[in-house]
Amino acid sequence: MRSLRWPSCLLGSLVIALAASSRCQAQAIVEGQISSIPQPPPAPMGRYQLKAGQLAAPAKPVAVIYLEGAPPTRTGNTVSIMGQRGYQFEHHVLPIQTGTRVEFPNHDEDYHNVFSLSKAKRFDLGRYRMGENPPALTFDKPGVVRLYCEIHQHMRGVILVLDTPHFTTTTADGKFRLKGLPAGTYQLKAWLDEKTVLSAPVTLKAGQTVRLNFDSSARK
Repeated sequence: MRSLRWPSCLLGSLVIALAASSRCQAQAIVEGQISSIPQPPPAPMGRYQLKAGQLAAPAKPVAVIYLEGAPPTRTGNTVSIMGQRGYQFEHHVLPIQTGTRVEFPNHDEDYHNVFSLSKAKRFDLGRYRMGENPPALTFDKPGVVRLYCEIHQHMRGVILVLDTPHFTTTTADGKFRLKGLPAGTYQLKAWLDEKTVLSAPVTLKAGQTVRLNFDSSARK
């Protein structure tokens, strides 16, 4: 009987594919729901009138779910987007890993200005129109970065800079699913705002899904 001999390049690709599949199957998942997410207070409209288009509804508030205590890993040169559209920031909160570059494109036919006075990142991009986007900024310190527009005072946004690649945002009704997690015992945290971070211990096993719900009425 004649034996089948695979070319070495194909064998190498097959080994890599099998190893990647094995790693995916070995990763853990945690899913659940937060009972409720607080609504941010309404922001003042300010003295400037909208020159083009209509005011969009602000992005719905979400919570950020992240795993604390896992071995640090880097995801490479990542770029995230925090645009302005309909005279609103496109995200109520944008979670990123430290070292991520963020772009701030203007999608409105009017000037915007993005600035922050936060300790984690102070900057002022100045005024710019659609197509005049400033260079991306690198966020290299963990913390909360609150965003404002000097022209349109009602505009509010948050960039949450985390020292972990394991994070996700909830849906508007508080549901979440965080995948690709390493096995071990960690703290699972739910960031609702600067004053409200819920925490619960979680033990993850390779290939298994853990369900964990947060009660936002028990705020810390």
